[in-house]
Amino acid sequence: MTDATATDQVMTRSFFETLLPLLRRLNADRTLSSGKLGVLRHVAEHGRTPTAELAAVVQVSPQAISLAARELERLGLVVRVPDVGDRRRVWIELTDAGRQKLAQESAAGLGWLDRAITERLTPQERRTLEEAIPVLRKLGSEASVD
Repeated sequence: MTDATATDQVMTRSFFETLLPLLRRLNADRTLSSGKLGVLRHVAEHGRTPTAELAAVVQVSPQAISLAARELERLGLVVRVPDVGDRRRVWIELTDAGRQKLAQESAAGLGWLDRAITERLTPQERRTLEEAIPVLRKLGSEASVD
């Protein structure tokens, strides 16, 4: 193992250990799982979506999407609409309540993060964070299909 590889591995672990508490805090006030939020977010951004596409986007099995869609429907956040031409296909549509819930869930963590950045970071630290955002986006672009 080279010194550069060992250094990268230490940095990776440190980054992960730093990111975990942030993610936990961002999600602390949410009432829906990240998978269900992913479903709501995708349908909000792309409109009516078949369950097979949602399974690929959220990276879960079709059975898991069916269960999530049923739960979201039970909560009144989506409606499942059978395809007229293909009885095997089911479309997921967001309800007004689903849009409101998505906004609430998104705002829950963002409010905390906004306050933390404003109150805890110096102007120089905020600039450093801003400069890191493209690098973090690059890392995240491989992590999700959406």
